[in-house]
Formats: sequence, C-alpha cells, structure tokens
Amino acid sequence: MKQLNIFKTSLAVIYLLLAEAVAQACEVCNQNQPKILRGITHGGGPQSNWDYFVVIAMVIITVYTLYATIRCFLKPQHEGKYNNIKNAILNQQ
Repeated sequence: MKQLNIFKTSLAVIYLLLAEAVAQACEVCNQNQPKILRGITHGGGPQSNWDYFVVIAMVIITVYTLYATIRCFLKPQHEGKYNNIKNAILNQQ
C-alpha cells in the first residue's frame, strides 16, 4: 500500500512538471499579447477591454462559489438533527 502511494505521488509530481512546461507561451504568442499576459497564454490576446471585465467577473464568481462551498462543508446550517437528507436516507425505519 505504501508503494502505491509513493507511485501515485511520483506520477503527480511528473505530471505537474510536464504541465508547467507545456503551459508556457511560445515566442510568437508572446509578441502578440499585451504586457500583463505575456508568457502566460497563447493566441491573439483580448480584443477589447470588455474581455478583461468578463474574465474578472468570472474569477470573482468562481472564488465566491469556492468560498461558499467550503463554508457549507465546514459549518453546515442544520435546523435539527434529523432534518438532513443524509439522515433521512441512512436512518430509514
């Protein structure tokens, strides 16, 4: 079992190292990007300032969703002991 965990960890590290190398932008794409995005992304870059607004809005929504999900997992708001769908399924009598 310990060897399996070491193998999984090794594969994860190798994958992350390779993913970083692939994610680097090429020289042609670097020249076409604005300063803030150079070295990060491929392609022609944003077409207008609305593109930045849309991306920032999506990041805010995603971060809030992550925060709300973690908050609900760590501190669920239950009204009663048996008022949860999990308890209704597990405690069928």
